[in-house]
Amino acid sequence: MDQEKIKQKKSQLAGEVIRLARNTLLVHLRFLDMALSRLIPVETDLTHYVTDGLYLGYDPDFVLQRYKQEQNTPVRDYLHVVFHCIFRHMFIHHATDQDCWDLACDVAVEKMITEFGLHAVSSSREEKQKEVLDDLSAKVKPFTAEALYRFFLDHRPEEDELAVLQKMFAVDDHSIWYLPPEERRLITLQLRASASDSGNPTAGGEDGDPQTDNEEGFSEPMPYSSRAEQIWSDISRRMQEDLQNFTKSRGTESGSMMVNLAEVNRERYDYSAFLKKFAVLGEVMKINDEEFDYVYYTYGLQLYEKMPLVEPLEYKDEKRIREFVIAIDTSGSTYGDLVQRFLQKTYNILQDSESFFSKINVHIIQCDADIQDDTVITCREDFDNYLKTMKLRGFGGTDFRPVFTYVDSLIWNKAFRNLKGLIYFTDGCGTFPEKKPAYETAFVFIDNGYNNYDVPAWAIKLILRKDEI
Repeated sequence: MDQEKIKQKKSQLAGEVIRLARNTLLVHLRFLDMALSRLIPVETDLTHYVTDGLYLGYDPDFVLQRYKQEQNTPVRDYLHVVFHCIFRHMFIHHATDQDCWDLACDVAVEKMITEFGLHAVSSSREEKQKEVLDDLSAKVKPFTAEALYRFFLDHRPEEDELAVLQKMFAVDDHSIWYLPPEERRLITLQLRASASDSGNPTAGGEDGDPQTDNEEGFSEPMPYSSRAEQIWSDISRRMQEDLQNFTKSRGTESGSMMVNLAEVNRERYDYSAFLKKFAVLGEVMKINDEEFDYVYYTYGLQLYEKMPLVEPLEYKDEKRIREFVIAIDTSGSTYGDLVQRFLQKTYNILQDSESFFSKINVHIIQCDADIQDDTVITCREDFDNYLKTMKLRGFGGTDFRPVFTYVDSLIWNKAFRNLKGLIYFTDGCGTFPEKKPAYETAFVFIDNGYNNYDVPAWAIKLILRKDEI
């Protein structure tokens, strides 16, 4: 048999192995049907699997070698790659530490696969991974790629140890994750071309695939990476709902997967944008270009040389922050360093000249079950002094109602002219007012891994991580 026929035979067999792996997973994990069918398999000349979120590139020799070693290995490999897509591991910030993030993602997905307890995905590498996973499970909670990444950053493995761990958990090539958008785009085009050349019947036509867009395979204005991330975001959110029924029949075997889905699909909050929702209209010394008529202005210059007919308006109404309340829960469960960081973040946002009046009326109220302190901030210097000399008072139980009663009394006594918002930084364990106040209210919580915080219907809920503060 000549080399060309051997190559064709390998290609055919590898394609069958990939299809068998996907079909096996579809039979056992029906709630993953959308995710398992999303990737389009294409041959590449790489020595590992690779995915851009739309295609699954594989080398036939690599696939057949792993199948020969253990028949279940390609099945586990396929699920490993799909999990990277479900949890959007490839859509990352350019400043991410590659070694730590690669390892964190591989460890997280391998643990999830093992927890399913399926014979179809069992592999000898499970035994090699067990000791490491047991050790990390005791140290990292919740067991997500994000939490593992922070752990590895703080406890970075030595070079030799890192190489051992990478060999133990790695399956696919992650290098495409870190390429600039244009280079990732070229790789996607190459994978698409490979799919077309191979005559893959699934190489186009599905909604969201690059083949359904313009002739280059990319729709505008949404770039490839944003569109691919949106596809997998939709899939993972639907999976969360389907998995609820799946776990009822399989007990807690998919526990890590539920935690990871909750993490990747959790609401992200922009505290800066939120704070600006409390803006009020105020008069700012600024030229109002929107109301300035250039026709009469230029006509005057032409008619009278250097004398325009109209002058620009001096004043313009802009939305800026003038009055609001920051309430700090000083019960025993709220830590001083977090309070300090939260106030510092708030202060940093207020320092933005585009959102901050030169004179403000901000009340920082410390409260546990009673009002412990009320400091009035009227300018940036006041905020500076408060941060330098701040002392927390209280440390008793938590009751939210006294703050609202106290703020209502301030409004009654004309301490505020136009209070629009109150931000309550708390651990969430307290009694809420029964009625909606006359101003917007937000409760800001720290992510505790469970985030089962309940707030009244009239309140806004924000959940921030410690590293976001």
